[in-house]
Amino acid sequence: MASQAHDPIPALLASLQPSRIRRDVYYLASDPLPVRKANRTLPGHAKSTLDEADDYIVAELAAAGYEVEREACPAQAFRRDTRKPIQHQYAPPAPEDPWYTVYNLYAERRGAIRPEEIVLLVAHKDSQSWVDSPGAYDNAVGTAVNLELARVLAGTLPARTVRWLFCNEEHTPWTSVTAAQRARACGDHLIAIFNTDSLGGKSAESLAAGLRTNVTRYTAPEGRWLAELMAEVNETYRIGLTQASYESSRPGDDDGSFIKEGFLAAVCNVGSLPYADPNYHQLGDTPEKVDLENVTLAAQAILAAVLRVAG
Repeated sequence: MASQAHDPIPALLASLQPSRIRRDVYYLASDPLPVRKANRTLPGHAKSTLDEADDYIVAELAAAGYEVEREACPAQAFRRDTRKPIQHQYAPPAPEDPWYTVYNLYAERRGAIRPEEIVLLVAHKDSQSWVDSPGAYDNAVGTAVNLELARVLAGTLPARTVRWLFCNEEHTPWTSVTAAQRARACGDHLIAIFNTDSLGGKSAESLAAGLRTNVTRYTAPEGRWLAELMAEVNETYRIGLTQASYESSRPGDDDGSFIKEGFLAAVCNVGSLPYADPNYHQLGDTPEKVDLENVTLAAQAILAAVLRVAG
């Protein structure tokens, strides 16, 4: 690590703009896009709300100087089973349900010294396909944070390559599975994977208490150092999170797709575990309920950790 006097990280943390994160969250989860689903097209529009979200993400990345690759993936919407608890009412599609073409979006900042070593930042961009939840916490905030990290890192020259993946997890099959299989087939050297999902989502009690929480979940022992790094940067840079780590017994979410393909240095950053947002997978998951300060602090911690790993 550079000496504190020459450490570039504090200035980069300060350059992160909460106003842009807020703008992106509202665009993707309120106006003009109330949801991000392959099976929902707004009246008078030619594209699904998920395709419109993709267009917005691509435009924002292009404005920051990135070339974006779209990877087509087949997917279906989940059905809804109202017999289940409201947070878990997704159900498998029926054979006759339509198939859609959805997309993984890739962008990267190529490393200057060890470009073959890749730090991967992942966020699923879709909202729940079985219900019209705005999906602000899950996962417009993760999408917006990874967009903001791309803007901040566009002006840097990391030693290792930083790659972004914007995928889909609320349709089936998950498109992160396609991305992970592709990475394995290509022989990609993914040295660290940061999945960003539902940052700042926590219980009403934690929100009322003014807690700014983040949990870094790892599954394989190879991911533990990334959880420890998140705690270290939170302290070193006095970010102010109530930061915790959580060891999972099995792979899950989009980081789990990569773990199953043998990329074990993977973590997921989330607001709470067990996840405690009372509006999880419901119509009440709106931007107005997002704790933007918490999301911003978590974004700073992820940025600091990525900068440490990317060099």
